[in-house]
Amino acid sequence: MLDLSTWNLTIPATESTTLITTERLNRGYSSQYFRPQRDSSVRFWVPVSGSRTLNSSYPRSELRETWPNGQLRNWYHHDADNILSAVLSVNQVPSKNKLVIGQIHAVNRPGDVGTPLIKLQYHFRPERNSGRIEALVRKHPDDSHVQNIALVSDVTLDERFAYRLRLTASGRLGITVYSDDDDGSYYRQIASGWSREQLYFKAGAYVQDNAGGKAEGGRATFYHLNTLHRTP
Repeated sequence: MLDLSTWNLTIPATESTTLITTERLNRGYSSQYFRPQRDSSVRFWVPVSGSRTLNSSYPRSELRETWPNGQLRNWYHHDADNILSAVLSVNQVPSKNKLVIGQIHAVNRPGDVGTPLIKLQYHFRPERNSGRIEALVRKHPDDSHVQNIALVSDVTLDERFAYRLRLTASGRLGITVYSDDDDGSYYRQIASGWSREQLYFKAGAYVQDNAGGKAEGGRATFYHLNTLHRTP
């Protein structure tokens, strides 16, 4: 089940991106980009031709963490044990074969662009007719280079799988993926510089592609999505 009470949604409308507020989302919002299903899941759709947010090269249909009143929720990792968990399937990928399905992101600083600590990505490989779940991890907030960590190597389109992103108060990052045939995990102590960054969770469909027709894009179905911030 998806608890949408602590999220807003960005969709790639034709002319410019549109923000769907927490309140509107919880009144039963539905569109071609975000469509609740009869089984209580939600299907995200993002065309490569869709509009993009400021400072982004690619379109997205993506949830962003908020408080229940709709105010943006930003947190320092040392204040709690912070967890994002999801169960989903990827149903379609663009021609570049990459779809980001979860993030721990930093807040934009004045004169700067906030950067993700981690992007969790589904990377379809046509030669194997299946996808790899990989984590793109940034060691330091100001790094332009990211480390690509393969977690699970054989997840087909439409196959249901789960992930958990966890960042503890002590700065221990844990990424776990569970699939039918394989489980994968990665752990590291993050750099001290991240303790000065306000962070937040994101989840949905964020294509890493911006070329192609209106029928090309990314599609993912989320069956479960939950955030947790456990204070010591």
